[in-house]
Amino acid sequence: MENVFDVLIIGAGPIGIACALEAQKAGLDYVVIEKGPLVNSLYNYPANMRFFSTSEKLEIDGIPFISKEAKPSKQEALEYYRRIATSNKLNIRLFEKVEKVQKKGHYEVITNKSSYSAEHIIIASGFYDTPNKLKVPGEDLEKVTHYYNDPHLYAFQKVAIVGASNSAVDAALEIYRKGGDVTMIVRGQAIGDRVKYWVKPDIENRIKEGAIKAYFNSKITEIQQNQITIDHDGKTIELENDFVVALTGYQPNFDFLYMMGIDLQGSKQIPDYDPETMETNVEGVYLAGVICGGMETHKWFIENSRVHATMIIDDMIGKRKTTI
Repeated sequence: MENVFDVLIIGAGPIGIACALEAQKAGLDYVVIEKGPLVNSLYNYPANMRFFSTSEKLEIDGIPFISKEAKPSKQEALEYYRRIATSNKLNIRLFEKVEKVQKKGHYEVITNKSSYSAEHIIIASGFYDTPNKLKVPGEDLEKVTHYYNDPHLYAFQKVAIVGASNSAVDAALEIYRKGGDVTMIVRGQAIGDRVKYWVKPDIENRIKEGAIKAYFNSKITEIQQNQITIDHDGKTIELENDFVVALTGYQPNFDFLYMMGIDLQGSKQIPDYDPETMETNVEGVYLAGVICGGMETHKWFIENSRVHATMIIDDMIGKRKTTI
């Protein structure tokens, strides 16, 4: 029968690829379903991004990742994971979105292109597709984005960067150096402690000298076509503005997890799973990668979640042996 598999993997990011490699080595019939291009989240990262991790910490399955510099670039990572998928002839189906999953003995998975039957499901879908919204009037204007790619677009423009994470700091510095008039709107009292150590002094010095303006203890309350309104320490301030780049973080697709029957715990919406096997409270459904952290998206990265692939496949194989 066509499209019947031992395991169906949702997400073709680095961790989804790692799961596919482990399934292939174990002799399992598998398929990977990805709604976008290969390593979709990485593809949508900023054009000039460099990883916080060194290249060896981004490796999967012991396959060497050779980078020209200590911190690999986005383009190097795209090439690395593409070559792994190609050389191992991984069974990956791209630009195909999972729309429905139901249990009928095996799991029946319906996508926008086909249908599948699988004994097990691994959800390795990450979190990058669902931004944390500002929830203010005007957020739906065309000038507002929750993603940042290239600084050239913002040359000579008045740009508000919302947030003080690594992505927000990188965007602020790049846009400033391409001639943008940059203002940072930050909820906290200072630049975040998790900002890359070699970048943090740069942004702090640019703010100190006034090259980049920053409003700490602040939030946007309204966005209009030619200005934004912010609350700064309880005081209302209006600023001229051409673009808003709101880099306030992202979250997993909780609706999908809920649809699968996975319990979400506490205000951080942490999925219920066994840390020894990565199996959720739903039998036969596993989690891998950053999605395990719920709203705490800073806890899981490629370097500390690539082990999930081995844990999951070992559990599947172990259960098969006990039923023989």
